[in-house]
Amino acid sequence: MDIRETVKETVLHLEKRIGRVDVAIIIGSGLGNLVQQMELEHKVPYSEIPHFPRSTVKGHAGEVLVGRIGENRVLAFNGRFHYYEGYSMAEVTYPVRVARLLGSKLLIITNAAGGLNPKFQVGDLMIIEDHINFMGVNPLMGPNVDEWGPRFVDLYHVYSKTHIEAIKKIAARKGLFLREGVYLAISGPTYETNAELKMMQILGADAVGMSTVPEAIVAAHMGMPVLGISVITDMALPYITQNVTHEMVLQAAEKASSTLSQLIFELLEEVKV
Repeated sequence: MDIRETVKETVLHLEKRIGRVDVAIIIGSGLGNLVQQMELEHKVPYSEIPHFPRSTVKGHAGEVLVGRIGENRVLAFNGRFHYYEGYSMAEVTYPVRVARLLGSKLLIITNAAGGLNPKFQVGDLMIIEDHINFMGVNPLMGPNVDEWGPRFVDLYHVYSKTHIEAIKKIAARKGLFLREGVYLAISGPTYETNAELKMMQILGADAVGMSTVPEAIVAAHMGMPVLGISVITDMALPYITQNVTHEMVLQAAEKASSTLSQLIFELLEEVKV
């Protein structure tokens, strides 16, 4: 079936069950409590949504959560899909297409990332101000769906400066320090070699992960601003010897989750998207 038809069927199904939304959030590894403060209206397992992929990675619940924060109706994807799981880029970014067609005017993406900047520390929150796509593939390859967006997309302004400044003001008011930097995406599932880490630092990347960039590109294709925030869950420095495990990443992400939750909650309480 043509992707336009599958997305249309998914949107019609969800529109009947949950209605229209204002904001979409993609919740990263270990950040499942991100929307606990939301006035929950609906919880829909991915398995009940037609044509929707399934989360297979620990730390990703696999459900759609819908509720209200301030004046915004929020659609949260509790569990993302990764290219390394064997999904196509169309499947990885499927939730973004659906969210936009359900009315979302802002995409908030969170992730767990390794810190490449030696000034960073585990537990830091980094606002993504730009990205480098090192995944070896682009989600817009293949036939273009003109009704969704243009063939060639300008990525110069992917990450919303308006929402970045808004969340920085909230953080300053709360006495919280936010990092800002460039996120570099690799395909995974392996962590990086020393040589790769050195290369990434030379290229100007501040954090590295295995997600986010495909979703951000597709959001840009559909004209949806993006606010991206990384939780620094380990230090990916070439001169530090460590054995990074997924369990370590999840633990560090969960510790930072309450702070990140509060920032996003207050942002959406104060700003009508």
